[in-house]
Amino acid sequence: MDPLAGMLAALDLVDTGARTSEDIFTGVPQWSPAGRLFGGQVLAQSVVAATRTAPEDRHVHSMHGYFLRPGDVEAPITLAVDRIHDGRSFSTRRTQAYQAGVPILSMIASFQTVDDGLEHQAPMPEGLPAPEDLPDERSALAAIDHPMAQYWATGRPFDMRHVESPVFLTVEGERVAHQAVWLKAIGDLPDDPALHRAALAYASDYTILEPTFRRHGLAWAAPGLKAASLDHAMWWHRPVRVDEWLVYVQESASASGGRGLSLGRIFTRDGVLVASVAQEGMVRVPR
Repeated sequence: MDPLAGMLAALDLVDTGARTSEDIFTGVPQWSPAGRLFGGQVLAQSVVAATRTAPEDRHVHSMHGYFLRPGDVEAPITLAVDRIHDGRSFSTRRTQAYQAGVPILSMIASFQTVDDGLEHQAPMPEGLPAPEDLPDERSALAAIDHPMAQYWATGRPFDMRHVESPVFLTVEGERVAHQAVWLKAIGDLPDDPALHRAALAYASDYTILEPTFRRHGLAWAAPGLKAASLDHAMWWHRPVRVDEWLVYVQESASASGGRGLSLGRIFTRDGVLVASVAQEGMVRVPR
């Protein structure tokens, strides 16, 4: 399946109609050569499930999730949503994603009505090259004879271009704990703001741990490297379209105890801050 169509199919959840203490949805997994579900997919599906139960006039503005177990690309996904609270302006939902009867992700999300208030934002870094001036990384990945590289080249629904060189095989340049990545869906998406917010959650999990790698000269291909997302927090500040270029500015604040913490800000190409992200991940290397 075309990767963008595959993502949209994964986010098109089926409402089972069950109405006990929770709303129950089902979703399809997306294939990966490693046999493990991409965490961003489960995050996005959990956001979609929660959104389906929220009042129509409220948009997701924050989520906090924990990855509990690796997901299996061969097993269907069940998403149970608990309608925790509906207030005058905010609604809170808890989503649990299950496979084979055990939870693989637990997430709480908050929704808000459109409201006026104070306005300010952090500025986008100056001097970033335009995405059109950076190499198409899919072509470089396609030349690598490895199943994961081939999947990254042809199986991902986003075009991603590192401002600094990518860290697939080697880490070039200074060992710094920051980077920036341009990203955009490889095709047009429907005009559904909730879908774009969920798709941004999907993409936010791709490269967020890389600043920790870059700081220590580790590439994805480093022998013995073991990395996995542990938790994920995200705040949507303003409307966003993921089928237009966005720049994901990332830094690693700390690494210790086999874990790395990364923080990210996502801007439109004209400098509007649309989302912020925080994630801690397991990063283990052979001694």
